[in-house]
Amino acid sequence: MIQRNFSVRRRGPARPLRGFPLIGSFEFRIILPMLQLLIDTSVWLDLAKRRDGQKWIVPLRVLKFQGKIDLLVPRLVIAEFERNRPRAEAAVTASVRERFRLLRNDLQEYGDDDRHTWLAELTHRIPLLSAMTLQNFSEISDLLHDARSIEPTDLEYARIVQRGLDKKAPFHLHKNSIADALLIEVYRSAADSDNDVANHYCFVTSNYQDFSLPNGDRRTPHPDLAVLFPNERSRYLYGVEGLNSALVDHLGEEFIELSNETEFLQEEPRTFAEILEAEREYFDKIWYVRSLIRAEKIEAGEREGISPELTEQIHASMRVIEERYGAENVGPWDDWGWGFVHGKLSALRWVLGSEWDFLDT
Repeated sequence: MIQRNFSVRRRGPARPLRGFPLIGSFEFRIILPMLQLLIDTSVWLDLAKRRDGQKWIVPLRVLKFQGKIDLLVPRLVIAEFERNRPRAEAAVTASVRERFRLLRNDLQEYGDDDRHTWLAELTHRIPLLSAMTLQNFSEISDLLHDARSIEPTDLEYARIVQRGLDKKAPFHLHKNSIADALLIEVYRSAADSDNDVANHYCFVTSNYQDFSLPNGDRRTPHPDLAVLFPNERSRYLYGVEGLNSALVDHLGEEFIELSNETEFLQEEPRTFAEILEAEREYFDKIWYVRSLIRAEKIEAGEREGISPELTEQIHASMRVIEERYGAENVGPWDDWGWGFVHGKLSALRWVLGSEWDFLDT
């Protein structure tokens, strides 16, 4: 739910904002809370690997650009994300290929007479879908590098040392937890140093072993960390679901609409059959115009070694193309249109594996 805090600020001379009265030299203004998010590397990687990750990545980018949320990103998070990125990308790509391998095996064993068409379609879609799954990683990397960087100071390092001496979370486990302690301490300082009560802070992680209640509800912080999350102004959130709840609570329908709109942004790639059909269409149209030019030369007496029988076959094929696409859609065109049609055929053939500018008909 969006919370609105009213403040009165002294101004002089002052002019009223639209819809709000001016009383004397005071002006009433609505201050919307700024949502400050520190998202752990574990959640960024979870988002990157999700097939529906764009439902959060796109709104985060848009809302950040609009100044409605702020991403707090220590350099540590960027380093961890980039270090783990190659391994995570390889795992996602392998998962996509394995799903298609199993499906291809089923088609070969149980498929009907159309199985060769299906196999060609699968071969076409595997590299496309593999590339689309890696889009999340690139967009998250851009988000992290463009976000507000926050770094530990001597105060945070001193707190980290004390946590280690006291064996308090995240030092309650027998492992090196300095990186995790850095995250929680820079978050603590960011929230504590902000005097604007309108701002809300969220620490989002899926690292339940270091930060969550041991052997309990992962949405609850470890008792050693509970003091950092006393109320709605500073919240502990678990995983992508926790991030989603924070965005819904603070931005309501605005976030939901942005999230839903990503379904329209993620266009489905063309099928192999659609690409072949389009390639055939522009092949036909270019062949038609080239044949039209040749026919004009023949009428002018330049037969170029073409027999009357072959000439009749060419005319018959041209009539078929006119019926297939409509005589008004097969040219001839001006120089710009003629080049445009050639460009389409070149692009389609490149997708199908030919070299650029292969325009033979």
